Amino acid sequence: MNNAATDAGDSRYRALVAIKLMHTVVWAFLVGCIVALPFAGGLGRFRLAAVLTAVILIECLVLVLNGWRCPLTDVAARYTDDRRDNFDICLPLLLARYNKLIFGWLFAAVLLWALVLWLWR
Repeated sequence: MNNAATDAGDSRYRALVAIKLMHTVVWAFLVGCIVALPFAGGLGRFRLAAVLTAVILIECLVLVLNGWRCPLTDVAARYTDDRRDNFDICLPLLLARYNKLIFGWLFAAVLLWALVLWLWR
C-alpha cells in the first residue's frame, strides 16, 4: 500500500474515532438528563425537570425528523463499511442495539414520576 492510501485510511479512521467519541459524549449527556429527571422532581426542582424534559424531547424530534436515526450515525457511515449497531458510538453492542427502547421506557417512567411529584406538590 502506498503512503497516500495509508494516509487516507488513517484520516478516515481518525475521523470515525472523533465521530464515535462525539456521539458517545452526546449520548452520555442525554442519558444524564434522563437520570437527573427523577432527582430534580424529588428535590422539587420542577423548572429544572422541565428543562431536562425539553432537552430529551428535542432529541426525540431530531430522531423523528431523521427516520429514527441519529444524524451522527449517517456522518459516521461515510468513514466505514461497518454497520454493526455500535459502529458509530462507544457502547457495548447490545446497549447500542436496544438504546432507544431502554432509554425511551426509562424516560417515560421517570417523566411520569416527576409529573406525579409535581402534581402532589
